Amino acid sequence: MELSCKSEYAILAMLELAVHYQSGEPLQIRQIAAQQNIPDRYLEQLLAILRRGGLIKSQRGSKGGYLLAREPWKITLFEVLGCVEGLDRVHTSEEDQPKTVDGAVVEEIWQEARQAANSVLQKYTLAELCEKRDSRRQLDIMYYI
Repeated sequence: MELSCKSEYAILAMLELAVHYQSGEPLQIRQIAAQQNIPDRYLEQLLAILRRGGLIKSQRGSKGGYLLAREPWKITLFEVLGCVEGLDRVHTSEEDQPKTVDGAVVEEIWQEARQAANSVLQKYTLAELCEKRDSRRQLDIMYYI
């Protein structure tokens, strides 16, 4: 299991929106892109997906941009990844069913691993990500002193 570039960029964009949540002011694409080093065009597509998924909202006008649709402590990483990657999809098609006993064993273990990963992703919110980031930055500052 590996975090895709798409998922990483989505989480970073959401993290940036969470950091600025208290100000109540929307962030423009170029601001998020510059702060998180994400290509503008790609970020634009990701934000559209996140908006359609109900995780962020957009505001038009000269002071427009993007805002979180809910508080950062109410949005989990699982929701973000589910929105951009479709993590909650259930495989029920006949073609997805293992054809051998060996395949069934591998599928069973893979399902267990997926459930464990999903459990961790459901545990962490954007607010907790911000806290982890802030504490890590504090450690970096202390290290350089």
